[in-house]
Amino acid sequence: MPPKPGTPRSPRKNQLVAKGGVILPSAQVLLLNPDQWEDFILAAARQRIHAGGVRYQEVKRLGGAGDGGRDIEARYGHTLVRDGWDLYQAKHYASGLKPSEAFPEMAKFFKQIAKGTYSRPKHYYFCCPRAVGNELHNTMAAGAAAFKAKFLAAWKGENTGMQGMALDLTPAVQAAVDDFDFDNFIELPVHDLLAWHELDRAAHHEMFGIVPQRGDDDPVPAKPDGRETVYVGELLRVYSEHKTGPITLADLPGSDYEEHFESQRQTFYCAEGLQRFSRDIYPTEQEFERLLDMVHAGIRPTVAQLKLKNGMDRVDAAVEKASTLQVQESRLSPQLRGGDLPGTCHHLANGGRLKWVK
Repeated sequence: MPPKPGTPRSPRKNQLVAKGGVILPSAQVLLLNPDQWEDFILAAARQRIHAGGVRYQEVKRLGGAGDGGRDIEARYGHTLVRDGWDLYQAKHYASGLKPSEAFPEMAKFFKQIAKGTYSRPKHYYFCCPRAVGNELHNTMAAGAAAFKAKFLAAWKGENTGMQGMALDLTPAVQAAVDDFDFDNFIELPVHDLLAWHELDRAAHHEMFGIVPQRGDDDPVPAKPDGRETVYVGELLRVYSEHKTGPITLADLPGSDYEEHFESQRQTFYCAEGLQRFSRDIYPTEQEFERLLDMVHAGIRPTVAQLKLKNGMDRVDAAVEKASTLQVQESRLSPQLRGGDLPGTCHHLANGGRLKWVK
């Protein structure tokens, strides 16, 4: 229901949204095929940040024939050493992972350790888009001892997916089972994988069809605030030069310069909204600063023209030129509004990179 006439509208916020017709990432992963699911886990593991800011040194996909029960091998160092890596096992089934599906993979894992294919990992992660099913979840939640006992009972009794495998449980394999803490078999929730994958924003947004949506810009304050000190001072110098006499803020209302001044402030706040959008959506990247560099490079030859005789000529020429610049290389380009590029001129002046009066 639309708001009643006169009801103030809540300002829209900067946010990330799915493109029209695109479903949420948590639903999209259900549609991945097994190869795509392994690629997704690989990309997520490469972005994972552990306690203390530590990342894996090497992450490799090994899924397929001869993988030794390792779909993804993630090393904390450059060599494969005992407890120095994590194993990610991708299981892409139509329902939650069952004990009859997990136990044969675990048996393969222990046989490969006993064989010396690889050393013991620190963790073994079950990665399933539809999660671990209730039966396996309850088995794992019962604790390491109970989980291990149920697994070994299934192996020795040749049930729960372990038919015809009893003879594979050799003393060496049993030793490998006894050497591994079953608490280190871990279900890896999809939301954790998505959170790690999202750390590479560009790749995450491209894969899942996510686009940034710019909210409303703040209204222009009635009077300049502390953010405006430098560029406003530069404009007052422009007006003083143009009139050939000193002009202060108090002189502007009702003067020939009032409309010019307020229009410049409006563009400054347009660019201010773009800067806030950049910080909200790309918090670890200097996208707005890169845009300022592009604008500065684009307008500098114009501002430097000798035919421009005074500061008023320069500021008007710069603003006009900025409004025509093509900045498609900027990630902010799709979200530009009419006053943004002209407003960046005053952000450049605020940073001391432009002077209107020589």
